[in-house]
Amino acid sequence: FQPVLLNVTEDFNDSILNNRSGDGFCEQVFIKAEVFLTLGIISLLENILVILAVLKNGNLHSPMYFFLCSLAVADMLVSMSNALETIMIAILSNGYLIIDDHFIQHMDNVFDSMICISLVASICNLLVIAIDRYITIFYALRYHSIMTVKKALTLIVVIWIACIICGIIFIAYSESKTVIVCLITMFFTMLFLMASLYVHMFLFARLHVKRIAALPVDGVPYQRTCMKGAVTITILLGVFIVCWAPFFLHLILIISCPMNPYCVCYTSHFNTYLVLIMCNSVIDPLIYAFR
Repeated sequence: FQPVLLNVTEDFNDSILNNRSGDGFCEQVFIKAEVFLTLGIISLLENILVILAVLKNGNLHSPMYFFLCSLAVADMLVSMSNALETIMIAILSNGYLIIDDHFIQHMDNVFDSMICISLVASICNLLVIAIDRYITIFYALRYHSIMTVKKALTLIVVIWIACIICGIIFIAYSESKTVIVCLITMFFTMLFLMASLYVHMFLFARLHVKRIAALPVDGVPYQRTCMKGAVTITILLGVFIVCWAPFFLHLILIISCPMNPYCVCYTSHFNTYLVLIMCNSVIDPLIYAFR
């Protein structure tokens, strides 16, 4: 299986790598299937625990934790898609199952759709969480009327419906470079919006340290809790950027310099970037636990 979005320059890439392989130009990295399976299982178990913890603990039935549950589902989805794809490859490669090429392509599209849906869902959930923290800090007295549990759940449903539609559209028009441009644009637009919110939040915190210290005793813990939540989400955002950035650089190089040998070398390591993406799904629950 090769992700449909990344097949735009596959044949040309192979020819360049074959021509340059003799001079050690681009060392290939082989990642064993066991790595994908292990990361997939760990991520699945961790994120299930996160979801169960929120659902079982009534004290965690708040908008922020429901958004974190939604993010956990997105993390599970990307790990499951990669793990299932690895299992399918192993079954077909060893001849345990013979399937029609058309069905194989259909399954490939399903796995790619899951990755796209997970990506868009992760970005949207991180943005919504950032907005939630922003409202908590700047509109603390009105927070419970602005962001109710019902509104949060409705927003989560809308996000997932939109993500599913986007995933289907992206795969249906996967041969078009416009799809890749849309993904890249969405990624950087969301990052800009989130960065703007967090910069504003931390500037607010810096300018109002003395004011917070002068608040009544009951108000101080609440303000500290809000800022702790903002710091936690900032860490989540940072990990997301580190783990997904190589994948988006991969997409940028595909459309900007598909014939450059150095770009081709970078894009040939796609499985490495998939491992990083799966690592993000493993790291997120650990951040929830330790923060």
